[in-house]
Amino acid sequence: MNRQLRGVSTVIVLMFVALFVSTTSIQFFSAEQLRADPRNSRTILASYSTKRGAILVDGSPIAESTPSDDQYQYQRKYTNGDLYSAVTGYFTIGQGNAGIESAENGVLSGNSDASFFQNLNAILTGQDVQGDNVNLTIDPDVQKAAYDALGNNTGAVVAIQPKTGKILAMVSKQSYDPNVLTSHDTSQVVEKYKALEADAGQPLKNRAIAGDLYTPGSVFKLIVASAALEGGKYTLDSTFPNPSRLQLPGTSTYINNAEGGSCGGGDKVKLRTAIQNSCNIPFAELGQKLGYDAIKSMADKYGFGDQIEVPMQATASQYPDVSDDTAQLMLSAFGQASVRVTPLQIAMVSAGIANGGTVMQPTLVDSITTSDLKTVQSFSPKEFSSPLSSSEAGDLTEAMQSVVNSGTGTNAKIDGVDVAGKTGTAEGGTGDPYTLWFTGFAPAKDPEVAVAVVVGNGGGLGQSGVGNTVAAPVAKKVMEAVLNK
Repeated sequence: MNRQLRGVSTVIVLMFVALFVSTTSIQFFSAEQLRADPRNSRTILASYSTKRGAILVDGSPIAESTPSDDQYQYQRKYTNGDLYSAVTGYFTIGQGNAGIESAENGVLSGNSDASFFQNLNAILTGQDVQGDNVNLTIDPDVQKAAYDALGNNTGAVVAIQPKTGKILAMVSKQSYDPNVLTSHDTSQVVEKYKALEADAGQPLKNRAIAGDLYTPGSVFKLIVASAALEGGKYTLDSTFPNPSRLQLPGTSTYINNAEGGSCGGGDKVKLRTAIQNSCNIPFAELGQKLGYDAIKSMADKYGFGDQIEVPMQATASQYPDVSDDTAQLMLSAFGQASVRVTPLQIAMVSAGIANGGTVMQPTLVDSITTSDLKTVQSFSPKEFSSPLSSSEAGDLTEAMQSVVNSGTGTNAKIDGVDVAGKTGTAEGGTGDPYTLWFTGFAPAKDPEVAVAVVVGNGGGLGQSGVGNTVAAPVAKKVMEAVLNK
């Protein structure tokens, strides 16, 4: 009898332990995730009955909650919605959240762990509980310059402050107006959401950090060049054979330089010339000499393979495993094969070179403040990685300056300013438009901004071009917007 009683007692104790562990896990470890789940209708209703915090740019709200005369009490309003949609995202009934509205939902709704004592004090003093404000790093002038310069093209722009990692601009096109999703009529929200999903321009995709990743083309040469310069393996004056075309090992496929012919003439070509003129054949040869491991290691140092949070989670850029395929390795060395990237990743590469070889953690959030502007949390610069030494970054900067001064990126020139850059023109499938790139920074010796521009439709419907004709002028206007402040 005692044995049976002990057995029952043990089971009961274990059940209580399991219950304690489960409730503790839900209350303390899963609470934030459950609150952010778009299926949690109770939390959404509570968020609408509480004044949601604002999303601010340069002190002015680009997303805020205004009083409404229905059961929800407040309605979300977006100022210049199309301009900032890649940043703010949307806050809806029934269709979830996106962008900062999703990534900082706990802060904005007043349900974050950091808001507990603030909310408790509000309740005890009879005040209304309000969400906190999210102050962004976005510069309104730079954001507008990027948006306007991209025009009707499909693509994205990311501008970063190299020394801090602050994102000064993030634009994705085609864009959309989040205000069409703020109705309190759920059927209307669903209808508008489905229409946006069905739009051929895919406006709900944030091409700057997610969506379908891009083939980088020649902007990936910056990573291969970084791998070559690292540790003194090669210098800008290292030379490579300079044929006018090259057969890939084990295949019947030949590769060519973009302009045809050899890279600048002569039997040999220097690495600096290959960067300046964006020649494919020398980089294919360099990729074969470096090998997969060296290129993969450098790509990883810049952030490939990481789902970087800004705080929205970016899709990880991909450098494929081509360790057993020399032909694919050589193609990957000039950004073809299965290499895929986000514009954020390419901006981080330029920002790292600009910052003397140190990549800073990119961020959109500068601070969190209460409704009465008291600072709850400030964000300080954090190092992400150090792919290069300062001298190696300096050498690469020198080569990138030659790209803009007299190479493939001359349309990024700014009067009176030294600009460093790299163009890219990536091929897609048969009949598909080119993917056009420019990435770089200015001023070259004391950079204030690093930028990545991608145009995914070859420059517009019925048009074609190269990175210098389409993407470089966009980057120039973005950099000028920073330098003219």
